[in-house]
Amino acid sequence: MAKKKSPSKAESSKAFKPTASDLKTAGERAKKITKLLYKHYPDAHCALNYKNALELMVATILSAQCTDERVNIVTKDLFKKYKKAKDYAEAPIEDLEEMVRSTGFYRNKAKNIQAACVDIVEKYKGKVPNKLEELVELAGVGRKTANVVLGNAYDVPGVVTDTHVIRLSRLMGLSKNTDPVKLEFDLMEIIAKKDWVQFCHMMIWHGRKICVARRPDCENCPIQPHCCYGEKHG
Repeated sequence: MAKKKSPSKAESSKAFKPTASDLKTAGERAKKITKLLYKHYPDAHCALNYKNALELMVATILSAQCTDERVNIVTKDLFKKYKKAKDYAEAPIEDLEEMVRSTGFYRNKAKNIQAACVDIVEKYKGKVPNKLEELVELAGVGRKTANVVLGNAYDVPGVVTDTHVIRLSRLMGLSKNTDPVKLEFDLMEIIAKKDWVQFCHMMIWHGRKICVARRPDCENCPIQPHCCYGEKHG
């Protein structure tokens, strides 16, 4: 049987939204989906290579519009040369740009990384802050990057709304929002706090392995019985 095509934007907004007034239904759906995700992706984790919060922050900034695989290739040498926030803050910007060139938008990324590290040195004694409100004040760090750092480097629960999480949450019927921040708060309402970090890792893995953007493989999807899109296309 041929695989079904991914829904258009019009279809997604019209047919696969969760019921806005029924958080209880969305919550029950989320519990079933989370349980199945844990079963099928027990080893899901952050795909970026890092050893500390600084490395993770830098890698996440570089991952914008770039694959994790490419970022990991770049950071292998980058992290050997720049070990502390002070190293990035004092580096000739041309050198930093050249090292991150292959990740795309390299001038802006290098500028943000350096500016963020200048603030980390001057305001936080060289240590990446562990509070969301402080992280988002750093150049190049939005809520997504901040939650990546908090959840993976500091074990502080947070919901990371990357493109996979946004797309899958809408298809599954967990949120009707496309705005990352609004969707983040929707998921915080229906996903147990202890599962926030791992839920996002598992959703990302599921989005890469089965529920791919071009053509979701509903036929072989373990989530299909509890997914709004899967219920119609499985």
